[in-house]
Amino acid sequence: MYARFAAAADELRRFGGLPRPGAAEQIWDEIWHLEAHNSTAIEGNTLVLREVEALLDERRAVGAKDLKDYMEVLGYGEAARWVYGQALEPAEWRLDGLITITEVRQIHHETMAMVWEVAPHPDATADESPGKFRRHDIRPFGKGMRPPSWTDVEPQLSGWVREANDFGEAVRTGACSPAELPVWLAALHCGFERIHPFIDGNGRVGRLVLNLILVRLGYPPAIIFKRDRDRYLDALARADDGDPGALGELIARSVIDNLHRFVVPSVAGPERLVPLSSLATKALSYQALRQAARRGRLEAELASDGMWRSSRKAVETYRRNRFKRSQN
Repeated sequence: MYARFAAAADELRRFGGLPRPGAAEQIWDEIWHLEAHNSTAIEGNTLVLREVEALLDERRAVGAKDLKDYMEVLGYGEAARWVYGQALEPAEWRLDGLITITEVRQIHHETMAMVWEVAPHPDATADESPGKFRRHDIRPFGKGMRPPSWTDVEPQLSGWVREANDFGEAVRTGACSPAELPVWLAALHCGFERIHPFIDGNGRVGRLVLNLILVRLGYPPAIIFKRDRDRYLDALARADDGDPGALGELIARSVIDNLHRFVVPSVAGPERLVPLSSLATKALSYQALRQAARRGRLEAELASDGMWRSSRKAVETYRRNRFKRSQN
């Protein structure tokens, strides 16, 4: 998996890097919808994807869900938009390092401010509102993770920020290779969740912080799907026990999937060979394209890594002619 991540990173560089949100709005909107839906659903939000899309795109509440659920998605959407915007002008942040405590607090404020107006945390004091650190101790979690006392939150988060910035420097200088990056990211993500700096919203904020780091390093965001919730939580627990491998694989797979599904088809020319999975659509699934490639009906190549590659032009030719050929 880590070798595939490194290969995907090389592929992205060959295509000129991550497209800016302003230049590839459709890509970022699709990622935005999926991330807002799945990251809030992991925490129990009941909105389905079409309701999330209507809410974020049109500010229209579809369905008859609890107001809190709509506000959670809107807040997450605002925070994610800010995170994605950091891929726009990376020169602005390099002077200050990869991430700051102020930015962590800003993400929490954006994520939680709307829902706080209708459903504040019942135990929160005025000093624990969105963007402010918790002033309560938290009991150990069921899988063993033990957040520090609230008095240690700020110094521990300061240490975490230094670690994240050291990691960013290691990536910049090449001391951390692309193949090593997912495990480093997993350790950082686990470290943030272990600190649990806020009274509420730490899971959502932690995933947004992870994606801020990813886009600033030039990678697409990672989306942890609702269906992978148990696997994700188990991987977090293993990382907390000193084994970040499973969490690293989950992050790597998510980044690769987003790269192939959203980014590569947009930035590659019509004749450029790209992973076949990135050319799949609702009308032409990956399985259908792979079968056509194996039968020689779709112009494609099977690479040494076992991955089929084709081009938009070849798929379009196959789409136009597939029924005509089947009648011969």
